[in-house]
Amino acid sequence: MKKIDIGLVGFGTVGTGVVRILRNNRKVIEDRLGASVVLKKIADLDITSDRGLMIDKKLLTTDAQEIIDDADISIIIELIGGCGAAKDIILKAIRKGKNIVTANKALLAVHGAEIFEEAYKEEVGIGFEASVGGGIPIIRSIRDGLAANNIKVIFGILNGTSNYVLSEMTNKGATFGDVLKDAQKKGYAEADPTFDVEGIDAAHKLAVLVSLAYGTKVEFNDIYAEGISKITPLDIEFAKELGYTIKLLAIAKEEGCQIQARVHPTLLPSSHLLSKVNEAYNAIFINGDAVGSTMFYGKGAGMLPTASAVISDILEICRNILKGGSQKAPFLSCQHENIRNSRIKNMSEIRSRYYLRVSAKDRPGVLSKISGILGNLDISISSVIQKGREVEGDVPIFMVTHEAKEANVQKALKQIDDLPTTLDDTVLIRIEDAVSTLEDRTLWEG
Repeated sequence: MKKIDIGLVGFGTVGTGVVRILRNNRKVIEDRLGASVVLKKIADLDITSDRGLMIDKKLLTTDAQEIIDDADISIIIELIGGCGAAKDIILKAIRKGKNIVTANKALLAVHGAEIFEEAYKEEVGIGFEASVGGGIPIIRSIRDGLAANNIKVIFGILNGTSNYVLSEMTNKGATFGDVLKDAQKKGYAEADPTFDVEGIDAAHKLAVLVSLAYGTKVEFNDIYAEGISKITPLDIEFAKELGYTIKLLAIAKEEGCQIQARVHPTLLPSSHLLSKVNEAYNAIFINGDAVGSTMFYGKGAGMLPTASAVISDILEICRNILKGGSQKAPFLSCQHENIRNSRIKNMSEIRSRYYLRVSAKDRPGVLSKISGILGNLDISISSVIQKGREVEGDVPIFMVTHEAKEANVQKALKQIDDLPTTLDDTVLIRIEDAVSTLEDRTLWEG
């Protein structure tokens, strides 16, 4: 039986999962591939810690260059993460004619165009299924399964930590801080959770999806990212009263020659399937002009789900090698020469409905002043509720607007927050009533 040698750079949680699956599922992999996949070398700075696996010490090295220089190794798996050493290793490997498999969404979001260009030039393959959605096969679904579609909308719950925190806040009425501490104890959140709870991780993943769905280069800094740290139980309860659930949503929409790409807390209709995605699960809702509405759901992280996606890329590249090539399919849905430079729409230009919570002094005329500011900026109020006092002299005012321009809403918030009767920064959460923009409503029926 023909064998294909591979090398692994990064022997952490996912790397350990890759080794486990290659061993435990060796027979099924060989049956499906018609060849054996041989892990020839593993590189990591730490080669002494116990991973719960019996590893021949001859396989281990602290020098990734050994793998890059090994002429027998056809595929290198990069699982160290980040944009520093990982980028250097991948580019060196590509220039040595190695095929690449990576789960590194941050690297692809920031330097993907450069890496894909180099891989195309050197005629090697790149697999990155594990970069978005963990074990959910979303990359191949967009690149291959939905290849005939103009993709109109992508809505994604792409970060398990944030989704766990919001789910617990929704179900238990707990505060953000308390739930985050609990998530850290349970291993759902890192010691420094900034990338997760501030929307950066989800924005990295959205950049990859936008590149695939629209065949375009993406400047990561053009993607708006906002996190969940300002969400309170009060906002969640009022959202429920309105028939909404708050989720950290990654949103992409095509608008002619422009693309909306943004990540922020969003009020979704509680009847939508995305609103029912709880705990640390991920889900991606896609609407295409031919297929209609589809949704992909599963574990977005974890040792074995992510390793499963990594190995799917290994097998795809192995099949191409067995057929005499490594670039059987384009990296980003369309042929390399057709990749375009689409403009990411500036956040100030988008239009949305908005939920606003104003903390104001209990004084006559406060509501009329706020309404006047909104009206002067062409922001129409759909509904307003003034609740009883939360603390002495403090009255929360909840408002829902009709569709308005983001720039006008931000101007209004600054004026409202500058009022002497406003006690705290106004909370803004965007509302996504996508049922009104999609022809296929099958997934919106409660």
